[in-house]
Amino acid sequence: MNRNVRRKQPLLSILVWSITTALLFLPVHQPTVSAATPKAADLVKDGQPIDTDSPRYKKLFAELRDTHQFTEKELQKLFKGVSIKRRVLELMDKQWEAKPYYKYRPLFITSKTISTGKKKLKQHRELLDRIEQEFGVDREIIVAIWGIESQFGTHSGSFPVFQTLNTLFDAYPRRSGFFRKQLIHFLLLCRENQMDPHQVKGSYAGAFGQTQFIPSSFREYAVSFDGDKRRDVFNSTEDILASIANYLHRFKWRRTAPIYADIGSELKSKELISANAKGRKGRVTYQEIVSAQGVDIPLPPGNRKLSVVGLEIAPTKGGGYRYVAGYPNFQAITEWNHSNRYAMAVSELAEAIR
Repeated sequence: MNRNVRRKQPLLSILVWSITTALLFLPVHQPTVSAATPKAADLVKDGQPIDTDSPRYKKLFAELRDTHQFTEKELQKLFKGVSIKRRVLELMDKQWEAKPYYKYRPLFITSKTISTGKKKLKQHRELLDRIEQEFGVDREIIVAIWGIESQFGTHSGSFPVFQTLNTLFDAYPRRSGFFRKQLIHFLLLCRENQMDPHQVKGSYAGAFGQTQFIPSSFREYAVSFDGDKRRDVFNSTEDILASIANYLHRFKWRRTAPIYADIGSELKSKELISANAKGRKGRVTYQEIVSAQGVDIPLPPGNRKLSVVGLEIAPTKGGGYRYVAGYPNFQAITEWNHSNRYAMAVSELAEAIR
């Protein structure tokens, strides 16, 4: 959730990273926009005022007053002069095809990321000792997520979050309801953490901080770990790393437990094929995998079911698939981000920096 860019980077690199990480936090299944459907960005002008006289804003203001005790004076001051950011809508309207894993992985796992990740592990060794003890989450996973989300805090977005969320609530009908909720959460978290809503910057989808939490995730999972009782995912490394750990802890991460295991280059039963086709929700038993694939893999904690994940191999390396079994820890990462590819990239980056 960080919006403060600490050093200049090539514009294309920043845009690719911003788009990729912003998409990570959007629900996987979204309505498809047909060619005949007008794009949201085509229906507005950049800089036009948000429509605070519309029924949707009147209902929003009523909820903020009646349920969350904002005064009319506060609301008028907060929303005065807020305008549409057309670029936000343009980016949201782009149709991004899912990249095969052999193209997805290099976006996040590079020699520079690995080198920096190793340095961060050493730099924050004592802090990570305390976090592992408190939350039971492996340090390499915490640092890997930090690296993927914000390049270890060097890039966390440059879009004003309040303007972004208003733009998406007011002018992006497909997801207006979702962003209405995020707008409310954002105002609440700003009040709770003494933050000026107009000063917070983040991604074009409203994620912010070095964790790239959306507002509801911040309020649910962010923690203070530096002793000041204020949750700061922008500048406090203690809070940033502990918040990542707390998120995974809440989804039953078990330290040192398996994350994934290779199970072959083809699936040998209809149950496994079906589970793979269902994505992160597809689960099978340990015995089904062992019996079908003829592999010797670790038992899952609590005999829980496993995911079946197909990872595309580059044609230059023979093509086909690499199949892995995703353990409960792997599944916890998919609660952070619903993409199996993301979970695998985190897992492999964690291995590389260990």
